[in-house]
Amino acid sequence: MSNNIFDNTIPVGPLKLIVMDSCKKLGEGVDKYIANLRRTRDHADKASIAFKGYEEDSYLVKAECPRFGSGESKGMIKSSIRGADLFIMTDVMNHSMTYSVCGETNYMSPDNHFQDLKRVIAASSAFAKRITVILPFLYEIRQHKRTKLESLDSSLALNELVSYGVNNIITFDAHDPRIDNSIPLNGFDNFLPPFQFIKALLEKNNDIKIDNEHLMIISPDEGAMHRAVYFSNVLGVDMGMFYKRRDYSKVVNGRNPIVAHEFLGDNVEGKDVIIMDDMISSGESMLDTARELKERKARRVFICTTFGLFTDGLEKFDDYYNNGYFHGVITTNLTYQTPELKAKPYYYEADMTAFLGTIIDSINHDVSIAGLMDPTNRIRKMVDDYNKANHLK
Repeated sequence: MSNNIFDNTIPVGPLKLIVMDSCKKLGEGVDKYIANLRRTRDHADKASIAFKGYEEDSYLVKAECPRFGSGESKGMIKSSIRGADLFIMTDVMNHSMTYSVCGETNYMSPDNHFQDLKRVIAASSAFAKRITVILPFLYEIRQHKRTKLESLDSSLALNELVSYGVNNIITFDAHDPRIDNSIPLNGFDNFLPPFQFIKALLEKNNDIKIDNEHLMIISPDEGAMHRAVYFSNVLGVDMGMFYKRRDYSKVVNGRNPIVAHEFLGDNVEGKDVIIMDDMISSGESMLDTARELKERKARRVFICTTFGLFTDGLEKFDDYYNNGYFHGVITTNLTYQTPELKAKPYYYEADMTAFLGTIIDSINHDVSIAGLMDPTNRIRKMVDDYNKANHLK
């Protein structure tokens, strides 16, 4: 985004950033990116009172949620946020963190992380000028619709945040973006990372040919169709999809088990294929799709998802990789990544630090983020540059 868009704007208020311990590494990277960005920006009114605190070495505000021996907790803000445009980041999927209850060690669940988020909001909502919550993985988003007598947890959570005084909510690749209907009078922005996916893929593989004869985009099920359609249209290649036949007479781990994957699409023989989805949970569906594609003689299979949760561990991924069923797995750094995952030879990280920093900087200036939400032109330029650099057509 050109800096010219900021020439006639001033910040809503001094930028402050609270990064919960669950996403400390990502948050610190975002903070450094914003600080570097603002040092290089020339603004005619930078010396005015409206820009007080604009150029800082860091925008981080220390916040804590200390616990009593019983496991109860409280939110604490360690420095002033009065009048600030406050952004609070948390990763509800960080399963590596622990706390003590009566001398016993408990692991933090999404519920624990969300409760700590509410504590910090409660400690700051009376003093901040505006509060934006950044939930890269939207809390309880997989429970977004009611089919029986069920709770609508994600909708309840969003309404709870709004009732606490939150003005805007930022998330990425929501499982169902229609969840914003639950808070229609408040800000809700759902960003997608296709630019970062393609960048990570092409940086690791400079022999991919982006045309109909050599590349195909695959949706692993009906729910991921819109992602695959967008990618195929932007890249100018074909797409295909699988649909899942399930046994609706059984429930295993909270869902109906998959009986088979049926493929709808053109011939994949000899082509590189990219499987697109929002998350890897256990990975069963993705791995089955990868195997089906290799059995149809696809050249290389790349698994590409926003969130890599790997709830059943990495052993099955190792087996499938060693058996040649897939070539690489790409996920973002928006949620916790285990050191074990990052050491895998098949793992590529799509770095979201600069993207998230640009989003925060833009919202602090109250400028349009439409260009950030539609990366089509940036993707096409990157592909053109890649083709020229590698002499590909």
